Amino acid sequence: MSSIRLFVVALGAAVALVVPTTATTASEATLLTGTVGPGFTITLKKGATKVRTLKAGRYTIRVSDKSNIHDFRLKGAVTKTITGVSFKGTKTVTMTLKRGTVTYYCSPHLISMKGTFRVT
Repeated sequence: MSSIRLFVVALGAAVALVVPTTATTASEATLLTGTVGPGFTITLKKGATKVRTLKAGRYTIRVSDKSNIHDFRLKGAVTKTITGVSFKGTKTVTMTLKRGTVTYYCSPHLISMKGTFRVT
């Protein structure tokens, strides 16, 4: 009887270790990286690939703003100012993206510094 009891306890401990890990992984946000400046460039990437389409869901956007003459904003299905014009450095935000079109842009240089992606 002792070995059966030990097996049940070990099995319960194994299940307890697996369940929280699975739940945490499922709720983690996908990382996107944005860069603005130092020249007149703006990008948003998932890994090494430019973002063109994303599935609706939770995302962490880490923006590296390399100039105090630019900003990084989102407009469309979501509207958010991530960095301001006088800011230079890195900021990170986590948000839920819903279906629609989103434009990321630098407001002082909107004509030449923007990109668009779809959330499906």
